[in-house]
Amino acid sequence: MNTRFITVMNQKGGVGKTTLTVNLGAALARGGKEVLLVDLDPQANLSIHLNVPINELPCSIYDVLVGQKELAEVVLSRLRTRLSLAPANIDLSGAEVELVNAVGRETLLRDALIPYLREHPCDFILFDCPPSLGILSLNALAASKEVFIPIQTEFFALQGLAKLLGVIELITKRLNRDLRLSRVIPTLYDTRTVLSKEVLADIRAHFGDMVTNTKIRKNVRLAEAPSHGKTIFEYDAASTGSEDFSALAEEISGRKSKSPPRRRAARKGRAAQAATPPAEPCAAPETAPGNGGRAASLKAQNLVFLKRRHKNGRAAPVRLVRRRMRRVLARGAAARAVRA
Repeated sequence: MNTRFITVMNQKGGVGKTTLTVNLGAALARGGKEVLLVDLDPQANLSIHLNVPINELPCSIYDVLVGQKELAEVVLSRLRTRLSLAPANIDLSGAEVELVNAVGRETLLRDALIPYLREHPCDFILFDCPPSLGILSLNALAASKEVFIPIQTEFFALQGLAKLLGVIELITKRLNRDLRLSRVIPTLYDTRTVLSKEVLADIRAHFGDMVTNTKIRKNVRLAEAPSHGKTIFEYDAASTGSEDFSALAEEISGRKSKSPPRRRAARKGRAAQAATPPAEPCAAPETAPGNGGRAASLKAQNLVFLKRRHKNGRAAPVRLVRRRMRRVLARGAAARAVRA
């Protein structure tokens, strides 16, 4: 099985790393992929998100890193359908200190994965990293082939990324030649604000094709789901968060998106096209009655733009449907006939 090893990281906190890891993993599992999530954050938010009682765990990923347990003994297999988890708890906070003098400390996780995958093949392994560039993040990078960076579409989005990209480049040169920055994923995207659009444009200009077409929109359901110990698909499968992560999973796995909203949009588009009356020849802009020579070129388009003059003397574009436009022009012609 060709396993994809993916590190989800960003040294800036609050950008949606854990939300992305949990729900992308759940979406891939729903699509038939075998997924293993590895919680490398001492805060254990990934484990809590999946309703794991972290204070009652007999062992965690910490025990694997310090050599006390095999990974297979720690993993909670099939926590959801085709979704397994290597949980964490507060013990992981001591790993940074305890592993300082360990031999090969950057590759401990990679070494633990080799025997595990022989018995438990996976399609995807996702590592959720803490918002820092310490030994835990280095272990994830040394074990991965791809890095996903979630970027919040706000002012500080690109701040501090230079150091992260430098670390990825250094790991590629010294520890893991297969590592590469694979995807940049816009998160917390607010469709209502110009700022989000501007920041997204800057991100696309900086990273180019690495930026995913799918944007994770702001959605209160995504914020509520962790408090219930559920993925977004379990908590509200009809939410925009569910739609976004389904589309992202299809994009990541290379499958063509077939999300319901797009199908509905396509059906609406075909219905509107069928309902549109055939185009009729229209007078040229300079001779069309009632538009003062200011109408945009009508051609055979269904929508046109006219210019209407306000009381203050400024002209503003007004979008009109063809049938409405014909009524406006007819009223203009009738008014002139009365005045004459």
